[in-house]
Amino acid sequence: NLDLLARRDLAGLRRVCGVDADDLTDMIAELKALTPRPGAGFGGEPAQTLIPDVHVRPDPAGGWRVELNTDTLPRILIDKRYHAVVADAARSETEKAFVADCAAQASWLVRSLDQRAKTILKVASEIVRQQDAFLAFGVEFLRPLNLKTVAEVIGMHESTVSRVTSNKYVATPRGVFELKFFFTAAIQASDGGATHSAEAVRHRIRTMIEAEASDADVLSDDRIVELLKEAGIDIARRTVAKYREVLRIPSSVERKRYLKVS
Repeated sequence: NLDLLARRDLAGLRRVCGVDADDLTDMIAELKALTPRPGAGFGGEPAQTLIPDVHVRPDPAGGWRVELNTDTLPRILIDKRYHAVVADAARSETEKAFVADCAAQASWLVRSLDQRAKTILKVASEIVRQQDAFLAFGVEFLRPLNLKTVAEVIGMHESTVSRVTSNKYVATPRGVFELKFFFTAAIQASDGGATHSAEAVRHRIRTMIEAEASDADVLSDDRIVELLKEAGIDIARRTVAKYREVLRIPSSVERKRYLKVS
């Protein structure tokens, strides 16, 4: 009957098990004391540490210092001495052309990697500039931002910014984030003011629900909509429900049952 327990359907559990409320409370307490994955302590791969591509630190002079993590950058050097030896040994025009072509390709690769590193730094610096309030005050101050805005400011194509931010991570005083984390949709303000970041709104919803101390404090989706509108955020009930599901937060009915069990 774990499905009934997951829904916190205490009345249904009492009927199925043929016990009273006190016995059911004891049974649930016993289940909570068990380990749901008893084999987890006897194996598994070691946790892989996430290595950031960019570091952001407070600048003593003010603002933020954005630096590439050189440990993550590929290092390629051209051995010019070896190239000179091979070039001197080339006799025919075909051999000379082959050596020259190899040297040109190597130089192109070195320049491309250098340009890639500069592009990552440029994109990360603009993201930090746009999201300064988040770094200073927290996720509730995250601004709406899209790829096009960053691309226009740094003079690059939107697809280039998209490639640069994929699977790239930045270490900040607030934690390590994927660069794509900073791109969030905009939600209109109810008073016609500045728009709100969708990520910041999700954070507000989670904070509201985490503050529920008893089943009497549980907020319905409609009540959350009202509270957000009082805070100047114009959002539909279905959007609140969608964000709640993304955050893996149960419905108000399930949360009430959970708090009663607790």
